[in-house]
Amino acid sequence: MYLTTLVNLIIAIVVFVISITAMIISAYEKETKASIWSLIFALSLPIPFLLPAFIPAVAGSVYPVSIIIITSLVLLAFLYNPKQKKFAPVKPAMQHDERETMFSRRELEPGSKRYQDYYTTHPEHHDPDKKWRQKPGLLNSDSLFYHPVSFAAAEASFETIGKLGPFIDGPVKKIQQKLSAKDLTHFIKKWMLKQGIADIGVAEMQPYHYYHTKGRGSAYNQAITPQHKYGVALTVEMDESMINAAPKGSAVMESAEKYLKSGVPAVQLATFLREMGYDAKAHIDGNYELICPLVARDAALGEIGRMGLLMTPGQGPRVRIAVVTTNAPLVLSKPASIAYSMNEFCTYCKKCAAVCPGQAISFDERKMNDGILRWKINSESCFTYWQTAGTDCGRCMAVCPYAHANNLLHNAVRSGIRYSKLFRRVAVILDDLFYGKRPVSKSMPNWIPQAKS
Repeated sequence: MYLTTLVNLIIAIVVFVISITAMIISAYEKETKASIWSLIFALSLPIPFLLPAFIPAVAGSVYPVSIIIITSLVLLAFLYNPKQKKFAPVKPAMQHDERETMFSRRELEPGSKRYQDYYTTHPEHHDPDKKWRQKPGLLNSDSLFYHPVSFAAAEASFETIGKLGPFIDGPVKKIQQKLSAKDLTHFIKKWMLKQGIADIGVAEMQPYHYYHTKGRGSAYNQAITPQHKYGVALTVEMDESMINAAPKGSAVMESAEKYLKSGVPAVQLATFLREMGYDAKAHIDGNYELICPLVARDAALGEIGRMGLLMTPGQGPRVRIAVVTTNAPLVLSKPASIAYSMNEFCTYCKKCAAVCPGQAISFDERKMNDGILRWKINSESCFTYWQTAGTDCGRCMAVCPYAHANNLLHNAVRSGIRYSKLFRRVAVILDDLFYGKRPVSKSMPNWIPQAKS
């Protein structure tokens, strides 16, 4: 009797401590609703386990043993984590054309031969594109969320990224420095992490990683010939407080900055490999020959989620990616274990779809698109909103349960989602309870001033 009462008391203390910890962290994050619910849990959930300690009649009954058995069964249920075939990752079956991307179409000048040729070949894009061309545009002073300071900061980052273009490729040293694949890979990973990269992985390059035709700048219409065996994918974390204000100006400011902060080490790494005598090329914002999220996924950095972005284990979609392709000898990263759990969680969640201002994200389960089972966003609807807002939005990233801050509470939740089928269901309910089904956009960090003209 005393042993079962003691076990119940220990369970009550554990539940109380977990709930109070969640309350403290939520209060620190200024999440009032989450703090209140955590306090309610702290005061209510331990009660069933405390009854044997304070009511002798309960202690002498079968109640203490029964509640321990029930708790044990619940915990066992949370350990169940099957890999269901319907949530299996699927590799692409085809290459894509960069000319069909929104950024390529944005560069088309009305009346030009390139413009006429594209819409003659793709008449289905003409009317949707005409719609977004009538909007103010990205970083435009007439856009919905125009903010002089944050827009200027974003423009500064994009301008700086543009300066990196001449350095993504270059001559290779004739004398090759010999290192084992293991040693070179270890050095590269340690070096990049030292520079603030969130994560890094190595994939074997496949045809579906590459666009088949270039669609930007002077290289427009040029065929892309894959030349390298390996792809090194780098992710850089975007600041949660900046993204949580999406689609306001701080989101595009942060997005541009992290494109830059992923691009610089990528260019640096490519230069290093060429100095070591190995051909290498950086793929950064404005200078892609490939689809970064696909390379990053195959480099074991995450899985492609409902919103069409790379979902990473630590930051969810709140990252920017750069890739370096090379023929240097490298060790491939082991396949990620996140794919099944992420696909299942995204199937249940749908929060990104619910808040999308452009209604560009599907509520449906994965469907056959381009020959594979996947989610596909409506790129035209998404980009039309970007052109209206003046920013690259980011609402989907801001509300994703996987994108919460990197701390004890949210890391525990991410682990639960990854390793428990039941918790994947529970996590959706708790996130809605703590933060709302449609979380409101927060204010920009107060250190970003409002300029006066």
